[in-house]
Amino acid sequence: MNEPWDSQMEALGAFIRRQRQLANLSLRQLADRTKLSNPYLSQIERGLHQPSVRVIRLISDALNVSAETLLAHAGLLHHKDTGAEGSADPQAVSVETAIQAESRLTEEQKNALIAVLRSMLPGE
Repeated sequence: MNEPWDSQMEALGAFIRRQRQLANLSLRQLADRTKLSNPYLSQIERGLHQPSVRVIRLISDALNVSAETLLAHAGLLHHKDTGAEGSADPQAVSVETAIQAESRLTEEQKNALIAVLRSMLPGE
């Protein structure tokens, strides 16, 4: 039904699983670190659930990986420079451009993702 979105959720889940395994964390340990339930994290890792921005942030913090990296591995963000030379952080501008261009996201979702991205960048 939502095939591209489903494959992105599967890619996100697989990346989270790989990062968890690389960190030598069990699913239970990740659940403890994020204060999320084992079954919920398992569903995310299997691509069966679409995590909220808050949940992505909790997981990224627990795995010491940026939320941007998690989203990029799901195919939701692209690390291409879109002509933002001269800005304080060209990659951040290109990510914001990619978020704004994503037609599958609502304006509220776009704003939330951009807010998360900006919260993780060093102050100017």
